[in-house]
Amino acid sequence: MISRRRLLTLGAATAGSGMLSAADAFALEPGFGLAIKEWTVSHADWPSSAKPLRIGIMADIHAVEPWMPASRIGDIVERLNRLRPDLIVLLGDYVNALKLRFHSALVPIAEWMAALKELHAPLGVFAVLGNHDYWSGDAPAIRRGFEKAGIHLLENSVVKVRWGEHRFWIAGLGDQLVRADDLAGTLHQVTGAEPLLLLSHEPHIFKTLPNRIALTLAGHTHGGQVYVPFIGRPALPAQYAEYAYGHIEENGRHLIVSSGLGLSGYPIRFLVPPEIAVVTLRNLYA
Repeated sequence: MISRRRLLTLGAATAGSGMLSAADAFALEPGFGLAIKEWTVSHADWPSSAKPLRIGIMADIHAVEPWMPASRIGDIVERLNRLRPDLIVLLGDYVNALKLRFHSALVPIAEWMAALKELHAPLGVFAVLGNHDYWSGDAPAIRRGFEKAGIHLLENSVVKVRWGEHRFWIAGLGDQLVRADDLAGTLHQVTGAEPLLLLSHEPHIFKTLPNRIALTLAGHTHGGQVYVPFIGRPALPAQYAEYAYGHIEENGRHLIVSSGLGLSGYPIRFLVPPEIAVVTLRNLYA
């Protein structure tokens, strides 16, 4: 994600911040920090008589030593379980297909999958794949791992979920960067008028989505990994700047982009700590 040129830009922008900022960017945030972010989305399509739905999010784990070992993933899983979401979604990039500078070893799939297997939510755990999962060549093994772990992997597929007396749909796209996504074919499988949630690794598809989708959840950007006040996110490619992070609303459509947990390119996070998130979906008029 972060090129050498962009890294130099970052260094120039933060040169005056001193040793504390450097320690935060290269050590504390990447390997130890963890934020818990909460958003509330109010939407008219969510039934007024339905309870608010709490959705736990983990994105962009990028399991790699020493920054994201299996033990740290296990700790993060435990933190998310303690928040007691109604359902949990995993938004792709579980591995790192590109060489991460200064990493010591990749984490075997079996190890990080064993940690994710401990996720628990009343309505289940749902996942999509990310570009690194395909690029690595490990997608078949990841699919098998999710199946054994009881985690529902959605690749251009949908599932209807019961919530009290109500129902809603969860749709999951294949990855867009590897052209594995099929939005039209996925939406064609939605046969009722119940609320629809979309899981997508990359957020940039949001611009083209129909109003039929009440809420889209995405990752991929890492929030830029770096945020410099008055400058912005110098490491983030321009095509992702519009949907870099947070809660975006356009014409009544809602998107949540998580900054995720792991690292890509260089092991740097500055003012963009690793995060788990909980999104509360409720009726607009409740």
